[in-house]
Amino acid sequence: MEEAANHNAARATDLTKIYGQGETRVVALDKVSVAFGRGEFTAIMGPSGSGKSTLMHCMAGLDTITSGSSRIGATELTGMKDDQLTRLRRDKVGFVFQAFHLLPTLTAAENITLPLDIAGRRPDREWLDQVIAAVGLADRLAHRPGQLSGGQQQRVAVARALASRPEIIFADEPTGNLDSRSGAEVLGLLRDSVREFGQSVVMVTHDPVAASSAGRVVFLADGRVVDELRAPTADQILDRVKAFDAAGRVS
Repeated sequence: MEEAANHNAARATDLTKIYGQGETRVVALDKVSVAFGRGEFTAIMGPSGSGKSTLMHCMAGLDTITSGSSRIGATELTGMKDDQLTRLRRDKVGFVFQAFHLLPTLTAAENITLPLDIAGRRPDREWLDQVIAAVGLADRLAHRPGQLSGGQQQRVAVARALASRPEIIFADEPTGNLDSRSGAEVLGLLRDSVREFGQSVVMVTHDPVAASSAGRVVFLADGRVVDELRAPTADQILDRVKAFDAAGRVS
């Protein structure tokens, strides 16, 4: 178990999430078992309602699970109190969302270091400089979000996620609000963070082109893991999605 924990940045075992009761009962995740290795870039794909965002939220400690197990590294999330989950998310998890979630009154530099500032931790200046150089923001640090393009704002969000050197970064549709060029730049940053920094990244997306940036794609349908591909092309991913359509798995 310890060896597996060292190998995996995050792992779910028989993870089940149920919303509501009786006639309103919905099984969002149905005994999902999946692991995300350290230093790997994994995409999660599936139709609307397949459970992909719910899986990310449960594994990141943003939502409680009904039964089963969810771990970040060797840390079991099940049974954690709210304050413990808050510390875990702050110290071990990075987030990149579709809507950027930057504070408009803070500069880019202040947004990048905000989680560290809240935690009362002093940034590793050498690491921070390396991250800022990697995302190409050195000449934009004094700008506020309203003075930045969408692509630049998302680069700030990626830098913020990397700044604390988390065990894993969860990205939920990180290119959803971006044009194709800016989206490609952000995907390149996430891919480079894996290759150059050894970061672990899990990305929820509906876009086969975005998913092809990952080294592995996990497919969900009806709250279950139904397939995966390694080193896929966009065409291979699209073909697999179409196959689910033909099988009636995707509505």
